[in-house]
Amino acid sequence: MANQAPGGSGGGRSRVLAAAEKRDWLRLIRSERIGPVTFFRLLERFGSAARALERLPDLAKRGGGSAPALYPEAEAEGELETLAKLGGSTVAVGEPDYPPLLAHVEDAPPLLAVLGHRALLRRKAVAVVGARNATLGGRRFARALASDLGRAAYVVVSGLARGIDAAAHEGALQTGTVAVQGGGVDVVYPPENAALHDKIRAHGAIVSEMACGTQPLARHFPRRNRIISGIARGVVVVEASPQSGSLITARFALDQGREVFAVPGAPGDPRAQGTNGLIRQGAVLTESAADVIQHLAHFADRQIDEPAQPFAARDMVNVDHGEAELAAAQKIIVENLGFTPLPVDEIIRSCQFSPAVVLTVLLELELAGRLERHPGNQVSRLRGA
Repeated sequence: MANQAPGGSGGGRSRVLAAAEKRDWLRLIRSERIGPVTFFRLLERFGSAARALERLPDLAKRGGGSAPALYPEAEAEGELETLAKLGGSTVAVGEPDYPPLLAHVEDAPPLLAVLGHRALLRRKAVAVVGARNATLGGRRFARALASDLGRAAYVVVSGLARGIDAAAHEGALQTGTVAVQGGGVDVVYPPENAALHDKIRAHGAIVSEMACGTQPLARHFPRRNRIISGIARGVVVVEASPQSGSLITARFALDQGREVFAVPGAPGDPRAQGTNGLIRQGAVLTESAADVIQHLAHFADRQIDEPAQPFAARDMVNVDHGEAELAAAQKIIVENLGFTPLPVDEIIRSCQFSPAVVLTVLLELELAGRLERHPGNQVSRLRGA
């Protein structure tokens, strides 16, 4: 299986980042207006995070805005030291312990903080998620499902929430489980899962893209969910209402090319509406771990391809365009951009400029605070920008 990082970095070869380089990666991803997609765009263009940090003010100026605030070196070092004192470490895209399937997700976190046994991140995994207000039967099913998946050599991934998530972790404690948190790896949420958090730290792994001490906020959970699905070969939804965050995880799984499984529930129970709806939409009806194991057996040797990006970040490597060309392209692109997200490839097709020029202009506009990126390689203008 290929292990190539987003934007083409890695090239199937793993390496361990030097301490200074990892600090620079952390500074770049924590800097203002830098998300994972932009991070890898910059890394591809400038070859290193240190060089990208140097060039950010110039890029933002060319985009017509103020320079983004850079994450201070002292704070980056402090963040890494805090994690180390907790007995944790960071793993970067391209390093041996980075989850191999997650590395192929378009907006994969460049760095993950890890407490516990990071070697579990290399193993094949299945995510089990569901309702927080789960039924007793649902929790019992999730626990048994996770236990059976573990005996079949799958690591069980979930979000350490109350209900189905907690039951899934409990069922897989002896065979391997990974908890993905919406806050820092050291922040127990919800508080009633403190004992479970300690058990997973001792026997499994806890991961997050957030800094230690970060309290989970509502906006963090969709980001957490795309990591849960990204690590796994498939996502099993046990119980979920129509508004459940578990359905967000299922949508991420579909976007990432993963398999989606759903456990049928009784008609009339709101916690079955989400799962029954997934089945109507084509999810694999799941009554036992055997349904998951047999279905995934067909994909055991499948290579996970790179995200479908018609114009990859490598189009920007070592390019240096004239100021007049970039200014002309920026004028046209800004005129075409609205507040509704548009696919980047559509913007490229509508312009008379090369993909490299368009990607450069979009990067400069984003760093200037005039553009916002959305899932699915889409962008939009920021209001007031």
